[in-house]
Amino acid sequence: MAQGLTEKPSVPELPRRNRTEAVERGLSAIAATAFERAGFRDPALILRWAEIVGPEIARYARPMRLSEGPSGGVLTLKSEPGASVFLQHESRTLCERINTYLGRSAIARLRFVPGEVAVRAAVAPLSGTAAEASATDPARGFQGPERLKEALINLARSRRRPVSPGTD
Repeated sequence: MAQGLTEKPSVPELPRRNRTEAVERGLSAIAATAFERAGFRDPALILRWAEIVGPEIARYARPMRLSEGPSGGVLTLKSEPGASVFLQHESRTLCERINTYLGRSAIARLRFVPGEVAVRAAVAPLSGTAAEASATDPARGFQGPERLKEALINLARSRRRPVSPGTD
């Protein structure tokens, strides 16, 4: 055989299915792998973090890694630099809360890594009082059934919520 004529083994092609799959099928496997790589066999600790430790602590710390050691598990938390000292004092209480949630003594100690924790934007509830619809609003000039006119005025009021000072 000549040098240039060597045949390479062909790669078998996968059959095309010509249909789409649900994103959840592939994504759940990828997410499970990512959680496992960070040491979390069960992602509930991350997904329910605010419920477990409370909303105040959840604002300042997020779980990053769970590693098993000879003396027990070590949960690494990313926390705001100023909050690390406070959280260190609360570490025994936090370990008890986490272990109670997990139903076993999985966490022996906490390790804090300083860093900026991304704040989740909370949706502000709408205030109960609405501003009055303006006199020039088209809903006020509606000529039709009274119930429909009142519904349109209520809609106009809800669009004109009072603006709190300091917001644009």
